[in-house]
Amino acid sequence: QVQLEESGGGLVQGGGSLRLSCAGSGRTFSTYTMGWFRQAPGKEREFVAAISWRGGRTYYLDSVKDRFTISRDNAKNTVYLQMNSLKPEDTAVYFCASDKEAFGGLWVESGKYDFWGQGTQVTVSS
Repeated sequence: QVQLEESGGGLVQGGGSLRLSCAGSGRTFSTYTMGWFRQAPGKEREFVAAISWRGGRTYYLDSVKDRFTISRDNAKNTVYLQMNSLKPEDTAVYFCASDKEAFGGLWVESGKYDFWGQGTQVTVSS
């Protein structure tokens, strides 16, 4: 059974930092692109960042570029999202997801991912 579990969310003041983790099991995640998405209340889920299976390529939503960093430790089957200089508009539930196909590209479309975590809440106060 494939599972993804996010952790590290919480309440932080604007300008602060959080590090999200996503631990995977039930699949060799080291061969899959991994992504982070977020969903704010009343809004659609949006792409945040993606990392290639080896970790050599990354892609970000423009509004988080230079503030967020996605990384992975394949030995631990874990993907991270380091979030710095957080803003109130970053408030959302953050989800990690795994690509449908091994050795795939950097996808921004949620439909390209087949397994999802349950999400972790990030709240940034002003």
